[in-house]
Amino acid sequence: MPDLRPAILAVQFLTRLPTPAVRDFEPALLARSVSWFPLVGLLLGALLGALVSAGQLVDPWLAALLGLLGWMALTGGLHLDGLADMADGLGASHRDPQRFLAVLKDPHLGSFGVLTLIGQCGAKLVLLMLLARNQQCIALYPLLLLVPAWARWGVYLWQGLPPLASGMAEQFGWQRSRLAPWLNLIILAALSAWLAPLLLLAPLLCLAYRFWLQRRLGGVTGDCLGAGIELVESGLLLLLVAGAA
Repeated sequence: MPDLRPAILAVQFLTRLPTPAVRDFEPALLARSVSWFPLVGLLLGALLGALVSAGQLVDPWLAALLGLLGWMALTGGLHLDGLADMADGLGASHRDPQRFLAVLKDPHLGSFGVLTLIGQCGAKLVLLMLLARNQQCIALYPLLLLVPAWARWGVYLWQGLPPLASGMAEQFGWQRSRLAPWLNLIILAALSAWLAPLLLLAPLLCLAYRFWLQRRLGGVTGDCLGAGIELVESGLLLLLVAGAA
């Protein structure tokens, strides 16, 4: 019988969806759970697509609001927290690596983080509205199905960078699968070629964020992984809006 504990852990970590308890937990399972991240992204995308499509029957703004609130509720704001922390660190560190890490560990939210959260939520709201306005329900659903999946596929690229501190980024890198990134890439690329060819550019966006992390920070933290997911999601939504226009 296959070991489903990594899959369950992936759902538990990335979402607030109810799951069975994981028995005999061991730290290595957390690293193995990364193999399931893109598939959990497809699950999130399916739920988000249903919410936005339902709201689209009434008004594009309602569709966007349902999508944004659903995005936050399903993930528990996990990645938004990482984005806000990284923004605070970058804004207050003045290119001092130690100061950057110290700010990341501070539980308080600073002005840079607040402004970034407002910008990110506002961007997603407007982009979702534009997509809902320009696309029919039958065309919108596959777009939202794939966006969260591609963003979580990016973790494969980012987790290979040196960890800047002990934590999630280090734990995810303990046992990296060589097969999972390529298998999930093939699955997502095939789905994108069929449903949304523009999203075939997603790996380039993920790769660009990796280059930025390497050049700007020299490594990665758990907050940087979450920030990357948020940034890639918004970037892909913007790409789809530009394509629709």
